[in-house]
Amino acid sequence: MVKFGENNEVIQEEDGRAILVGIQLNEDISYSMQELWGLSEAAGVTVLGELIQNKERPDNATMIGKGKVEELAELCINMGADTVIFNDELSGMQLRNLEDRLNVRVIDRTILILDIFASRAISREGKLQVELAQLQYRLPRLLGFGKSLSRLGGGIGTRGPGEKKLETDRRHIQKRMDDIRAELAQVKEYRSTQRQKREKSGLPVVALVGYTNSGKSAIMNRLMTMTDKEEKAVFEKNMLFATLDTSQRLVKMENNQEFILIDTVGFVSKLPHTLVRAFKATLEEVVFADYLLHVVDSSYEAADFHINVTDGVLKELGAEGKDKLLVYNKIDLLEDRSHLFEGGKNSIAVSAKTGEGFDVLLEKIQGALFGDMQMVKLVIPYDRGDLSAYLCQKIKPQRMEYKAEGTCFEILLDGADRSRMAEYMKDWE
Repeated sequence: MVKFGENNEVIQEEDGRAILVGIQLNEDISYSMQELWGLSEAAGVTVLGELIQNKERPDNATMIGKGKVEELAELCINMGADTVIFNDELSGMQLRNLEDRLNVRVIDRTILILDIFASRAISREGKLQVELAQLQYRLPRLLGFGKSLSRLGGGIGTRGPGEKKLETDRRHIQKRMDDIRAELAQVKEYRSTQRQKREKSGLPVVALVGYTNSGKSAIMNRLMTMTDKEEKAVFEKNMLFATLDTSQRLVKMENNQEFILIDTVGFVSKLPHTLVRAFKATLEEVVFADYLLHVVDSSYEAADFHINVTDGVLKELGAEGKDKLLVYNKIDLLEDRSHLFEGGKNSIAVSAKTGEGFDVLLEKIQGALFGDMQMVKLVIPYDRGDLSAYLCQKIKPQRMEYKAEGTCFEILLDGADRSRMAEYMKDWE
């Protein structure tokens, strides 16, 4: 476990021993609790066990009610737990009441996710986004955080701005949030400039989206290997939120067609709204993409749960209507794959580990991006240099020769450009 110091340096800390707590209202929370185990382990926490409370509605004072709190307190003593992690977001009053009665550190799912993001942030942008999300979450909970944040080196829940914000007032925190937003606005402007350059180049954009640890970075690296660009590989690891920073790579296929591939931060159920807002500059790359590859871990027993979570986040971002392909990854771990194609979904099964299915994946990407493209031959008169420049800058011809009648192109054009260049189409060989 780690935290950030005053200069954003990483400081190692001792891991925690935690009991997980969930409240079951009107829906099954088994998958959500299973996910909380994974998130806790990703934060370096040793999970000792879990406690589930069935209630019609959450208790305003403690979320789970007085009797269950007493049971939880005994459980913490008997199991030697120093942390309790709630599956649902706690108010400042609930945090304070629970810590007073349990005498251990109490955090919720949102703090845990923010904590993981803090440990994974590498770039200056990533650290700023995490800090902003932490401050947005903590501002209305200053009173409830008073006790937990006063514990220097307290572990999970105190990373990032943590203890250095303890003695500051709301005005100070608000000022820091304004400063971060100003810096992130510059980042957004830079991203906008990059996006304009991509649009000017005419290269289509494909974005990898999906649940965290579904294998998005592994798929990007496999595509890099197939296009002889192994040196452009991105970081990948079998853990939740292994990468936070958006990566983009140029993919060039055998027929010289090119597209830009973007790897985005993974999604998770109950993704904190503070994080969605803080990472908006990063996540909006999905909104501007031409095609989405929705990556799913096919080896997970509740893959549909992951699919629904990702669809929900895409809807929140305003990208639910995008053309997309469902990519079932990790099929090397499956014996029976028939269930992957039930329901007539636009989907494909691949293994980033073995490369199985990637030839078909590239064909599907090519069809989606360049399905309307046809190879044509053009002869552009020398006095129409504007058209020649347009073709060279936007499309990159496969062949180009200079002859007496003009510049000769062999080039892939979509329907709109074919109509525009119709009068110049002729065989020049």
